[in-house]
Amino acid sequence: MELKELEARMHDFVAAKGWYAPDSPKAQTPKNLAVSLALEAAEVLEHFQWRAEVRDREALAGELADVALYLLQLASLTGIDLEQAILDKLAHNHGREWPEP
Repeated sequence: MELKELEARMHDFVAAKGWYAPDSPKAQTPKNLAVSLALEAAEVLEHFQWRAEVRDREALAGELADVALYLLQLASLTGIDLEQAILDKLAHNHGREWPEP
């Protein structure tokens, strides 16, 4: 499945829940999406708190999916082509060097 198709499915889901409605209590603004993205990323970290191994891969997969969905939506609503942004960042990083710790 292409990234644009995932994005379309995400928009369909959000619209079906009524979250794009002007009076929605879950306003889908860039600020609210960025906050939600950070919160979901923190939930990913919980799977590694006090341990090195993942205990519940299914739960971790769900959290990673939440992060990806918020990222897709934030990029889309701010007019950023996430696929191109990733390709640009990879090209930029290819020429970078990081100091050894």
